[in-house]
Amino acid sequence: MSSRQRIIPVLLLALVSAGVAPARADTSHHPVSIAQARALPLGTVVTVEGTATTPSGAFESSFYDKGFALQDRSAGIYVSVAVDPHVTPRARVRATGTLRDSSGLRVLVPNTPLAVHGTGPTIRPKPVTTATVGETTEGSLVRVVATITRAPESDLPYGHKFFVDDGSGELTIFVNTQTGIDLTGLSAGQHVHVTGFSSQYDTHYEIDPRSPADITARQP
Repeated sequence: MSSRQRIIPVLLLALVSAGVAPARADTSHHPVSIAQARALPLGTVVTVEGTATTPSGAFESSFYDKGFALQDRSAGIYVSVAVDPHVTPRARVRATGTLRDSSGLRVLVPNTPLAVHGTGPTIRPKPVTTATVGETTEGSLVRVVATITRAPESDLPYGHKFFVDDGSGELTIFVNTQTGIDLTGLSAGQHVHVTGFSSQYDTHYEIDPRSPADITARQP
């Protein structure tokens, strides 16, 4: 589906990579909680600190960047960067940047180098219903247990997708090509456990798994 590509502020990413800061600046570098940051207006410059929950670049085929998800005790957010910072899950990261919208998903675009320091606490996925995945979970690591309602289908070059429902409402599971997840064994009617990044594309919400370990299935 050609419309899948996210409208990430590519020009802004290029300017940041070249060392040019956005026009709107903030002299404060005092970290706020990610929940507080998510509540601020787009265009605000903010500093957050948390634990990475996805590898950098895991969603590149649809996000068109080398970003990663960052989460603290309050919430999570996607950090969009043009150059791979080689962040892995549980890395402790501080990021200062501008709040932007990427095809419905709130993201943080850094305007200074990331500070990666040590290991953060283990972030456990929050168990949610398929209908709960939405604005309140966006940016966080979540987990659903549901039945496949529509078998995997191609959405290349962006990835593949399938749909699940636990009885509360149908949900999209979007699998980016970089994750290496093989969906050939999945079919409608199977019971699955899916863990991943609570995301949004356009007007719909979805879960984006990070690796093969994020999807387990039983035969119907």
